[in-house]
Amino acid sequence: MDASVTAAGFEAAQAVADAVLYEGYLLYPYRRSSGKNQVRWQFGVLTPRDWTLARGPVDCSVAGSAESWWQRTECLLEAEDGATLHCRVRFLQVQRRSVEERLPGGAHRPVDALTAGSRSELGFDEAVPREFDLTFSLEELLAEERHVPLRISGGEETEPLPDDRERPAGRVLRTRWPVAVSLTASAAPCDTPARLFRLRLHVENAAGAFPLEATRDEALRVSPIACHTLVAVRDGAFLSLLDPPGWAEDAAQTCANVHTFPVLAGGEDRRDLVLSSPILLYDHPRVAPESPGDLHDATEIDEILSLRTLTLTDAEKREARATDARAAAILDRVEGMPAEVMSRLHGAVRSLRPVPATAAAPPGGERDGSEPPFRPSAPWWEPGADASVSPETDSVVVAGTPVSKGSRVRLRPRRHGTDPQDMFLEGRTAVVEAVLLDVDGAHHLAVTLEDDPAADVNRWYGRFRYFSPDEVEPLPGEGGPGERGE
Repeated sequence: MDASVTAAGFEAAQAVADAVLYEGYLLYPYRRSSGKNQVRWQFGVLTPRDWTLARGPVDCSVAGSAESWWQRTECLLEAEDGATLHCRVRFLQVQRRSVEERLPGGAHRPVDALTAGSRSELGFDEAVPREFDLTFSLEELLAEERHVPLRISGGEETEPLPDDRERPAGRVLRTRWPVAVSLTASAAPCDTPARLFRLRLHVENAAGAFPLEATRDEALRVSPIACHTLVAVRDGAFLSLLDPPGWAEDAAQTCANVHTFPVLAGGEDRRDLVLSSPILLYDHPRVAPESPGDLHDATEIDEILSLRTLTLTDAEKREARATDARAAAILDRVEGMPAEVMSRLHGAVRSLRPVPATAAAPPGGERDGSEPPFRPSAPWWEPGADASVSPETDSVVVAGTPVSKGSRVRLRPRRHGTDPQDMFLEGRTAVVEAVLLDVDGAHHLAVTLEDDPAADVNRWYGRFRYFSPDEVEPLPGEGGPGERGE
């Protein structure tokens, strides 16, 4: 495959792939002393095999559910005989940054922090991005598995820290440990009406013997972090596993993805590129064009996070800058953000649809067509805009059973067209808190999880999870208050 063609293909997914690579790398308030930055590396971590197994069984049912020593991607591919696949395996390698003070005579000793001139440094774990490009023909993957070792060596670098008179005051020592990974690639034909293949990519930590008594921090030194894979195809096209065509639904159901999940990447019209991520995503994910840069927390709203960053005290900002160069870059970007860029973060309209102007009849009678459309006094999003809507008492029929506030239901989230995180709630039971009606006339159920220890707090604040009626199963004999004779 032409290298320039491959680079251009992967470039379409680069921004999202980088967001995956650095998700959770460092969280607001970007200081080492913050509790959330003292337990790090949450996604796509492949720890040494024996060390992992010594800590008990791993849940392999969902992407990103737990640390494992391996991950597996399976996706569906329509392809010609001469199809070529290009795989890019990406991850972070942990790099320990230590600070050492210079002693009289030229020797050095480790210290927790050091200020030299206007610069302050703290000991902290950084990470170095790594990637490997591999090319396979479909023909060779159908003939036999391909096993490829991927290795990154360790190393050590020093950076002098001069004082304000340019005299040596200390140094920063950066240490990396070797990381060994292996990729096994294979393909097999599917039993479908049309020509279809199942591509499998198995990535694992290939470290040798590793002390079982080692700490997590020690294990992370030899582990790929945020491991994910990009796959591009020439003379072929991938099928969506979230929304496969009817003839391929059975084949899609048999794809077993463990600790990672593949989605179509690039523009909406592309099917030649897949991103297999340890974080659940939709097909064709993208970074909002209004976002001026990565904040390492894609679950947060850019505007809120930027405004909160501006509220940090000078002392907190100094600690953040000393913690990590990426934290310093975030501070520089937010502090120098022009007003017009900040205003774009306030929101964007992606599409417009007309809202019916005659949603409610005038008080006291039917509409005869002669009077102008009725305009409610309350905004359309408030319950008072339409007295016929009552979330507290309304009900909706699901599988022949009226469901209303107080009903117990079992959650069955759709596989596509919904929040990917809802997949974690499959089979859980919940209590309906309200039956809502949107401006398009569609019903939604606001629910709280029965086994959620924060259910009472969320109920008090009005923080619910939302599902459509076709995503729940009423539990037998569990209608709402009216159903139970209350």
